[in-house]
Amino acid sequence: MILSDRDIRNAILRGEISIEPFNKSNLTPNGYDLTINEIYIDGKTVERAVIKPMTWFALSTLEYIKLKNITAQLWIRSTYARKGVVASFGKVDAGFEGCLTLSSFNTYQEIELKKGDRFCQIVFEKMLSTPSKYYEGKYRSHKTIKL
Repeated sequence: MILSDRDIRNAILRGEISIEPFNKSNLTPNGYDLTINEIYIDGKTVERAVIKPMTWFALSTLEYIKLKNITAQLWIRSTYARKGVVASFGKVDAGFEGCLTLSSFNTYQEIELKKGDRFCQIVFEKMLSTPSKYYEGKYRSHKTIKL
């Protein structure tokens, strides 16, 4: 079951979801737009970059996410998909907490990215039951790009 904006607000109040910092204008009818914190390109981390065609890059989200009995999917914003950016996103597991690292590839035209730009949407899903084990992987609790 996908959570609506109303469901997301209620899940935050119940402590099932935490998004820090939370910006109410990033809340969508069925998700939340995540913003760029850092950009990793050409072996360095920057807050602003011009991404040339046929270039791989990674981003970290400004938002620190915590999920309890909720999982999530990530979807690139159509603004970037229309410009030729493709991204490989994994499932965000129940129990995950931290900033997300997003692996992306620019296929078509030069684009500019900067800290604070909305890049993808996180769509939250309610689990039917409590998992027997929460996420405890190596990407838990990080705040910067982790490759």
